[in-house]
Amino acid sequence: LVLECNLIKEHRPKYNTMLMDDKAYPFIKVTTGEEYPRIMLARQMKKDKARYFGPYTSSQAVRDTIDLIHKLYHIRSCNRSLPKDIGKERPCLNYHIKQCEAPCQGYISQEEYRKSIDEVIRFLNGNFDMILKDLEDKMMAASEALEFEKAIEYRELLNSVKKVAQKQKITDSSGEDRDVMAVACQDEDAVVQVFFIRGGRLIGRDHFYLRISEEDKKSEILNSFIKQYYAGTPFLPGELMLPEEIEEQELLESWLSAKKGQKVTIRVPKKGTKEKLVELAEENARMVLSKDKERLKREEGRTIGAAKEIASLLGLEQIVRMEAYDISNTSGMESVGSMVVFEGGKPKRNDYRKFRIKSVQGPNDYASMYEVLTRRFERAKTGSESTSDSFVRLPDVIMMDGGRGQVNMALEVLGKLEMSIPVCGMVKDDNHRTRGVYFNNVEIPIDTSSEGFHLVTRIQDEAHRFAIEYHRSLRSKEQVHSVLDDIPGIGETRRKALMRRFRSVENIRDASVEELSQTESMNMQSAESVYAFFHKIQH
Repeated sequence: LVLECNLIKEHRPKYNTMLMDDKAYPFIKVTTGEEYPRIMLARQMKKDKARYFGPYTSSQAVRDTIDLIHKLYHIRSCNRSLPKDIGKERPCLNYHIKQCEAPCQGYISQEEYRKSIDEVIRFLNGNFDMILKDLEDKMMAASEALEFEKAIEYRELLNSVKKVAQKQKITDSSGEDRDVMAVACQDEDAVVQVFFIRGGRLIGRDHFYLRISEEDKKSEILNSFIKQYYAGTPFLPGELMLPEEIEEQELLESWLSAKKGQKVTIRVPKKGTKEKLVELAEENARMVLSKDKERLKREEGRTIGAAKEIASLLGLEQIVRMEAYDISNTSGMESVGSMVVFEGGKPKRNDYRKFRIKSVQGPNDYASMYEVLTRRFERAKTGSESTSDSFVRLPDVIMMDGGRGQVNMALEVLGKLEMSIPVCGMVKDDNHRTRGVYFNNVEIPIDTSSEGFHLVTRIQDEAHRFAIEYHRSLRSKEQVHSVLDDIPGIGETRRKALMRRFRSVENIRDASVEELSQTESMNMQSAESVYAFFHKIQH
């Protein structure tokens, strides 16, 4: 079995039932081997003198439980070596906020501390009745003494304990450790649901997505899953409960028993609460698989389905790749263009491109867009090996941020380059909201509740966002530009040296050549360059 498992992991056969993740379930560890034990999260169960509780399926739930234990029982969380280090350092913050009794200072005896640890172990074993009654009594006593803040504190602790108690539902009174497994299949996907029962209580559940062959039987999937799952898990229960018999059951029982060091039994319950528990696991597996399929179906509707809607609206056979463009500037300064790409209805960010406008002065969006489109499609037409794949690949449709004017301008660029690509305008209303698309000289209304409409809106917003971010980055660089950057022969080191000595550009401008040359890193030639630059500006 071990050899088979290792070969599967090494060669990964296409249709084998493979686990898609490699989880290490957390435990709560009580270091009972120490004289002043601690409570901590552990990922592995080692053969030491500590007590382990779990495994649990949620590390966050474990952390929450440990925090609750610290609040309830004031157990230390430090790494000090006690009792050797008692009195060596002052108590930490936990003592001052009343979450630790400071055994590091000898404020609590070892016997009293051990009593608290015994209470913690009873709590982790699921005996909540005593702590619930104790907290309720303290809450009522504080309330009667008009100590309402303390009463609220006890109430919050009481609610926290109740939440932990609710999660650990009783499944039977035998107090055994069991794993309950079931599987649901659909086409080449399967989900195995596992319920974890520890000490007779259902403490958690988890599910695993598997890739299978359509011919695989459920018994074969469970057989393979058990081998792979328990080859790596640190904890083995005393019993596995399955919905049906599997092959190699005796061999698996022997292998699991050898790993655990105790008898492990595989059972198929036929009646009673155990059978209902297996049925519940099977129902959960079906629900998880169904929800996942529904999620994928919804995602496909938002992406590929939306692209199909747009293609149908425009009368095109299909749309895979869509490109959209936008211009951004501030009163014509630092004009930039953006190109965003969507494939299969999803943004393909590796293919996004930025353009810094070179030939247009002032706020002229039409001329700027003309330059952007010309540069983009000239690169595609005259592409070489060095040309980016984003420029080589042509879109199935170009989405322009505007109506007739923007569309006709894009068609003019394509006509000049003798290229034929459908161009569609994304038309907005007076409130700057998308109202339809402009195609073949006709404005086509679009259902605002459709996925196609939402995709058009996402494309429009993405092109706008990408252009604004690029423009903002250039504008930020321009704002930190210094006049000293424009002086020939003056680099960053000399610029900093001048500012350190003269403190301002005005002082540098008023300095003589001799004064400038005496600055660190400056020579006579660079000093003359600075002096000539400023006096040329003045005149």
